[in-house]
Parts: sequence; C-alpha cells; structure tokens
Amino acid sequence: MVAPVSVRKVASKADYETFLRFPWTHYRGSPYWVPQLVSMVRHKLDKRKNPTWKHLEGEYFMAWRGDQPVGTVAAFVNHRHNEFHHEHIGFFGLFESIDDQDVANALLDTAAAHVRGMGYDAIRGPASFSTNDECGVLLNGYDAVPAVLTPYNYAYYPRLLDNAPGFDKVMDLYSYHFTLEKFHASKSLEQALRVARRNNARRKISVRTLDGRRVKAELETLRAIYNEAWDDNWGFVPLSDEELDELVKDLGRFLEPRLTLFASVEDKPVAFLLAFPDLNQVLHRVYPRPGKPEIVSLAQALWHWKIRPKIARIRIALLGVNEGYRGIGVEAALFARLFEIFQELYDETIWRSADAGWVLETNEPMDRLVLALGGERYRQYRFYERALAPR
Repeated sequence: MVAPVSVRKVASKADYETFLRFPWTHYRGSPYWVPQLVSMVRHKLDKRKNPTWKHLEGEYFMAWRGDQPVGTVAAFVNHRHNEFHHEHIGFFGLFESIDDQDVANALLDTAAAHVRGMGYDAIRGPASFSTNDECGVLLNGYDAVPAVLTPYNYAYYPRLLDNAPGFDKVMDLYSYHFTLEKFHASKSLEQALRVARRNNARRKISVRTLDGRRVKAELETLRAIYNEAWDDNWGFVPLSDEELDELVKDLGRFLEPRLTLFASVEDKPVAFLLAFPDLNQVLHRVYPRPGKPEIVSLAQALWHWKIRPKIARIRIALLGVNEGYRGIGVEAALFARLFEIFQELYDETIWRSADAGWVLETNEPMDRLVLALGGERYRQYRFYERALAPR
C-alpha cells in the first residue's frame, strides 16, 4: 500500500536541512535545472539574515510519504506588499512537488490554511519571496537552462496548479530572447536604432554606463528610479535599504558595469537598464551542492567565468522609466545603447544572446517595443491565486 501524504511544519534543524536539500534530490538527473550556491540558498531561507524576512511573516512546510520527503512549500504574508497595494493577502513560494496531485494539493491546502489562519483573504504565488526574486511557474521552455534569477520547474507543475482546488490564473509574465547574430543580419533593427538615435538628439536623451568606481552610489540611484518607475506595476514591492545592501552584495559577485545603463533627459536621470552575464551558465557546469566544499565550487566558477569563459548569454533583468518620461523613446534609447555595446564587445567576449524579462502580459507597450527590436517571447510564467473564506 502507498503511504498517505502528511505535511509538517519545518521545526527542527534536521527538518530545515531536509527542506534545504530537497531540490537537489528532486531535480537529480534533470539536464536543465541549475543549483545555486548552497550558502546563498541557506542565506535566503534564514529568517534572521535575509532582509526580506524583516517584512515577511510565515513558515516552511514539507510533505512526506512515510519517511520519504516528497515536496516543499512556504506560506507567508508580505506586509510591505499589502501596505503598498492595499491588499490583504498571503503568498506561497518555494513550491516543489513530485508528480502527484495528492502531494501538491496537500502542500497548497496547508499553505492556504496557514494564511487563512493568520486572517488573510487570499493566497497568491508562487513567489520566493516577492516579484524582486524568482517568481511564477514556468509554462514552457523546459528544454533549456534557465537564465539567472528566473525559475525552473518540471513540465507537470502547471497541471498540478491548474488542478489544485480553488487556484486560478491571476497573471502571466513573459521573457524574451535576443541573438546578436539576428541583430547583425536585420536591416529593420538597424533602421530602428537609427530612429532611436535621431530621437535621442531631438529629446535630449543621453545614456551612460555605470561608474564602477561608485557602485554603491550608482545602485542607490538605480533603486530610487526603480522604486518610482515600478510603483504602479502589478505585484511590485519597493526595495528596502537593507534589500538594496543585499542587492549590492549579490550583484558585486557578477556585476558588469558596461551592461548597467542610466538614461537622462536634459541631464536628469530618469531610467535605467540592468543586465549582467548569465552566471547560470557557469553554475550549471559547476553544479554546487550540499557536501561539495564551496571553495571548490567558487574556484571552478571563476575558471569557467573569467579564465576559460563559458558565459555566452547576458540577462537583462530590470528596466525602469520614471512616470512622465515613458513613451518618448527612453526605453528604445537604452536598448539601442545595449545593442551597440553588444557589437563593441563582439570580439572581446563570447556573449551572443540575451534573456530579457520578465514583462507583465498587460504591459503591451513594452511587449511591442521588445518585439520590434527583434526579441522573441520564449518563456512564460504564471501566478495563481485562491480566495480564502474567513476563519
């Protein structure tokens, strides 16, 4: 007989270690899943050290069949989200499950019950732990290594969530793919860039790269623009001072100043574009894991990143334009300069493609711009939501 499913709160050190290690077991044998450095995963899960947990409240849960772990989930309330969006909801994240609807239902029901028990009206996700982090369920593109800071899951995950009682789609997100070879061959793209340059001169738009000698100050400028530019975006949560410090620390590992751009109109900074080499292409080769000394993983990562470079893709992670400056060509100016940098570095690097995202399905102006510049939608992610009856 098959043992029944039970879901228990992560309460002991042993539980915590099992929870942390579960993805390595779950995705063992997958040629596409990319493990992160164990220290970074441990830091993310640590409620005392991860600054995002300063405005979160929740628990981790694990599903078991007998003595075998078969799934994980986090259930939490993001107080900054609720304050910013005037909502009264909770979230689920870190959702992993074997291909078993009973296991998925048990995990999601437990998360929903926990959020309902805290007095909230709905549960949304997956988010780990906000839209500033990995979020959404991957709906397609399972046969390729995901870009850094984007989620990956098995192809059966959307079915588990579609069939989970009470959960419905609430929003889709897109990622886009660019190739430098296509850019070289496209006359329409060259024409689009010429138009952007003429518009820059007419509108007094200028674009510069990040000053690598002033990283902290430059990222503070980025945060100020980001928090203003995205303040009406669905699901957006402003970065706190502590989260900015965390961002600086994390980006310091792989920040490429030439790929971080600021746009000004009449010398006033009003927009930014943040891109960086896709470290997942290195981590996929290194395969950090529990039990493997991290110093070995870091040495191998350095070899594949700097000494014998293997990163052929960049990740365009964020783009923000302040209100009042949208629709006048600032976005096109940023992309145009990025493509010029791509060309300038063609012989110096092996960067040949870019992942850009995510973009909300409702953001039609950005979708049109990216498609016009030669991007192709190649990955789609989905948020789900379940209404919760009052206690």
